[in-house]
Order: sequence, then structure tokens, then C-alpha cells
Amino acid sequence: MTDTAGRLVDRWTQQWVRSTGRRVDLRAEPWLDGPRGGRDQVGDSWLTREAVRHDGRMLNGEHDAGLLRSVTSLDGPGFDSGELLPEVRNFYEHTARWRLELWSQWSPLAWPFGWLISALFARRLQQLSLPLRPLDVAHGMSSELTPVVGADGRLIGTSWRRRLRANGATVFSGWYQHVALPGRRRPSVRVVFPLPNGRLVVLLRPEVTAGGGLTLISPAGRWGDDGAYLVVDRGDVSPIRARRIPVHERFHVFVDTEGILRTDHTLTLWSLAVLRLHYRLDETKAGLT
Repeated sequence: MTDTAGRLVDRWTQQWVRSTGRRVDLRAEPWLDGPRGGRDQVGDSWLTREAVRHDGRMLNGEHDAGLLRSVTSLDGPGFDSGELLPEVRNFYEHTARWRLELWSQWSPLAWPFGWLISALFARRLQQLSLPLRPLDVAHGMSSELTPVVGADGRLIGTSWRRRLRANGATVFSGWYQHVALPGRRRPSVRVVFPLPNGRLVVLLRPEVTAGGGLTLISPAGRWGDDGAYLVVDRGDVSPIRARRIPVHERFHVFVDTEGILRTDHTLTLWSLAVLRLHYRLDETKAGLT
């Protein structure tokens, strides 16, 4: 019954985007392009399809892989990666070396919403499985990074799959790249979460903090600004539709007074902070995360 209800909500959400969103030409707005899931599920095959679509190859088993080949790819007016602490740079350029420990706290007002997402979507899709209780993440998360490169060795993008160590459930399965938005000279971090018949695209603006930390922010804004977008893309002759959604994120990656790399992650719906996540990040020998 839950799976049936979830699929009905999938259809309703897609119809909502198609009815209220705008028509998109991905040739003109490539920042909304990216991998998509199947008709009723996400699964693991999206990465293979994305590699084939770009005539690329997957570098499986890369124990030194990073979300970005170099954080200098984000340099532009208002952002200088040279001001970042070495630990922060290391995490983004060699993410697979780092072990993640996680704590979570939902707003009491938003917890029922989180439970509904988990019941209708996350368990079925193995995607966007936001932890509901602190003990759900007591054993931390594992990281699996798979870069995809072109024939010339250029990095096309990196898949980052995070699972709960306690039960192996996938929390997030995303596609990471840097991208330049229209009219912007400072690149953004782009994260694409494949969904049935489409994707969630999150565009994050990088900023260096006073202490050499990094913030990544998806704020409220206009079309074409950093933020979150739902895209319905069935891969057939149907027009592609997309709309901004009022989901905002803020990541703060920093080194604390004891020299430990940490991340505070806040997920906001409209103006309500619905979920706070805190990560402790420990560098390990390659491949042991």
C-alpha cells in the first residue's frame, strides 16, 4: 500500500511541476540537465546511463577520489580557494579518504513531514533518505565516490553515494559538478539527485569564511539563481518542465578549536529550519571510509 501511495504521489508531483513550472530547453539552460531515474525508481543504473550519455568511463574503486578535481574550479569574483584551510581543500579534492560521523535533529514541527518523505519515497527509491532519529546514524555513513571522465581525461562529474553503516540503506545518491550559471562569473557547486522521470537540481554558492572555512548556500532567489529546482524529464518527446522549490540548504565546513574538520548542514523549507545535520570528518588511509 505504501509503495502504491508513493507512486501516486510521484505522479502528482510530476504533474504539479508540468502544470506550474516553465518549459525548459536544456541546450539553452544546461545547468538543469543531468541524470534521471527510471519510471518508478532510482536504483543504481543512472550512473552508467550518464557515463554513456557523455561518452565517458567510470573510474570504479578510486580510493582517492574527490567531489572536485580541484577547488580552484570554483574561483571567481568574491571567491578565492587559496583562502581555504588545507583540511577543507583536502576534503573536497580527496573526499574518499574521509570517514563521516553524523548527528541529526529534526524540528518537532517538521518531523511528521520527514516521516512522510521516508515512508512514501526514501525507502522505496533509496534516495533522499533523511535520518529521522539520532540513533539511525549512530554508526556513521560510508562514502562511495565514482568519477566519470571523458576520453581526454577531463572530469565530467562525480557520483557520491552515502549509506548508513548500520543497515546499508542509501541516504543520498548524487551527481556533483561545478557549473557557471547564466551571467555569473563565479562558478557554483551543482548537485543532481536523480528521481523517477526527472531530478532534483541543487545549486550552491561557495563562500570563504573568515577562518578559512567554506560555506555552500542554496538561497531563495529568482529563476537562474542558486537554489533548488525540480525537473521533470521523461526522456521522450514530452517537453521538459522545471520549477524552483522553496527548499534551501546551508553547509558550513570548518576546523574546530581541536583541529577536527566538521560540517554543519541546515535544511530549510521556506523560512523554517526543518533539519540540522552535524558531521565529524576524519581523514583515513585511502579506501578505509
